Amino acid sequence: MTDTDHRITGTTDPDGSGPTGAGAWAVLLPPGRYEAERLVHHDVLELTGLAEAALPRPGDRVAVLADEPPRLVALGRVGPAGRAGRAAPEDPEDPDSESGPVALLVTYTRRAFDAPVPVAELPLAGPVSALDEATFRRLADRLGPPPRRRSWLVSLDLPIEAASPAEAVGLFWSYVQELGPRELPAFVSPTGEELAMQAFVLGEVANQDPEEDD
Repeated sequence: MTDTDHRITGTTDPDGSGPTGAGAWAVLLPPGRYEAERLVHHDVLELTGLAEAALPRPGDRVAVLADEPPRLVALGRVGPAGRAGRAAPEDPEDPDSESGPVALLVTYTRRAFDAPVPVAELPLAGPVSALDEATFRRLADRLGPPPRRRSWLVSLDLPIEAASPAEAVGLFWSYVQELGPRELPAFVSPTGEELAMQAFVLGEVANQDPEEDD
């Protein structure tokens, strides 16, 4: 079994606290980016095309928001490379993202993409908005404590015709890269409870039994 405990899935500052002097900001995801961030687990958020004068500083805390309707989907902290100006690699799960220098790099400290919190009352001045301490803490508190982590079994089964096992494996990874989570169903169940297995497509439960559709 693959050990994924090193991946950032919870929060390192559940109460929204930060180092003395750290600023707080609201960052609005570009259109379409919410689904990309939700479908594939990313440890960091890279954004391009932001005005230099509006950028937070390394160490500042960030509330990541999705729009239409406004929702709080993550907390994070600006990384030291956030203004390094390195080129952003193309993300196959976010093909419409802008290419070019990374203007802002945020390391996620708490992800809530599957359970976003409405924040319709939060005034935003653009893609990046400064927040006062009380507002940021109130947003962080609304997420509540991180959910308890448990072990899951996740599988992906594809019938593949090939001349050899090696070729079958190569074709498997080719299909996975080409189709991805937007088209391929992944099967997940709690460890030891395989009868509770569910299929997910596009981050949602998807029925795979055609008889139940009748």
